[in-house]
Amino acid sequence: MGQANPIPFVNADHVTGRAWLYVFLLCIVGCLNYLDRIMITTMRTSIVDAIPMSDAQFGLLTAVFLWVYGVLSPFGGFLADRFSRRKVIIGSLLVWSIVTWLTSKATTFEELLATRALMGISEACYIPAALAFITDYHRGKTRSLAVGLHMGGVIAGQALGFVGGWLAEGHSWAFPFSLFGLFGIGYAIVLAFILRDAPPVRHVETHGGDEVAASKRIGFGEAVAALFGRRGFLIALVFWSLFGVSGWLIIGWLPTYYKEHFGLSQSVAGLYATGYLYTASLIGVLLSGLWADWWSKTNPRARILVPALGLLVAAPGIWVASTTGVVAIALAGFTLYAFTRAFTDSNMMPILCMVADTRYRATGYGILNFFSCLIGGIGLYMGGYLRDASVDLSNLFILAAITTAAGGLLLFLIKDYKYAGRD
Repeated sequence: MGQANPIPFVNADHVTGRAWLYVFLLCIVGCLNYLDRIMITTMRTSIVDAIPMSDAQFGLLTAVFLWVYGVLSPFGGFLADRFSRRKVIIGSLLVWSIVTWLTSKATTFEELLATRALMGISEACYIPAALAFITDYHRGKTRSLAVGLHMGGVIAGQALGFVGGWLAEGHSWAFPFSLFGLFGIGYAIVLAFILRDAPPVRHVETHGGDEVAASKRIGFGEAVAALFGRRGFLIALVFWSLFGVSGWLIIGWLPTYYKEHFGLSQSVAGLYATGYLYTASLIGVLLSGLWADWWSKTNPRARILVPALGLLVAAPGIWVASTTGVVAIALAGFTLYAFTRAFTDSNMMPILCMVADTRYRATGYGILNFFSCLIGGIGLYMGGYLRDASVDLSNLFILAAITTAAGGLLLFLIKDYKYAGRD
């Protein structure tokens, strides 16, 4: 039995200008992805004035997005593995941009809630597909930096969330949704003419001693079974869940902590909790990408060790910031946390590439997202429950420090990186 014609694949050591162009283009999509979802939280007063609702209902607008987004992430990732990453990226951007524009037309709470659920459906497809698309093109020494640059776009979208509130004050709450929705629709059309899927990796199966290129299309059950059959993926799953607990606790409660513990105004507390953290995260995600790529030339575990070491530095930062009575020390501690925590953002998909078959990467990242949203959401709820029971926020952040350190130690257990260097 002869060998089947090989499927062409991208040389890991040859990164074209097109590969970097795609990273830049997707940085803008990643920015829109988070800006469109988060800006609603910065225009609460404008929205409630136009569409009266309780605080619980306003909170539900964010919660329903998170629930839908988390549940559907594995299926969104599977679509990118099963079909075309390019089509999933463009389709996701187009649909959520249309939904963003439709949000501006809502006149009742129920209509607004429906658009948030629809946005969760459409956005669930993007991140797994985009990261898999980028790692398809960046398969060697540039992988962590490429992923880090894209995550930098995501961080920029989070940092720019205030733009929604600013535009709502100057115009109306509907104006930002209309503006960014129309921009996203136009950008999706532009990407349709530019983006192209990378040539597939040659995946080899053995039959009777001969090697043939595998070409059958995967099923969702097959992908899930293959992923959960890998010890490295299971460790990554537990790690990402712990990572979500600490991240959501700090993001959700840090402004309140600054305001209550140090007597800061709401605006100053918000600046300390977002401006400094997002700036530090942006620097951290880029530097860690460069570091991991450089170190990986001599150490195959570099992309595991960089985030592990980062989290072991981040945990003491959280601990010190949670127990000090000096606002400058708290600011320094949480800024250190934000900087070193970002080491994970640039390396999580590269780690997944080491422990998961190429055919299942987007599905795998979707599963990680699902558990992160699920466990992180539970952590946010429990934080509120413990607050109602008069548990001090300092104690909640100490818990976040412990889970951060546990996650860093857990990464050292990933040793079965079967697919490292394969593509």
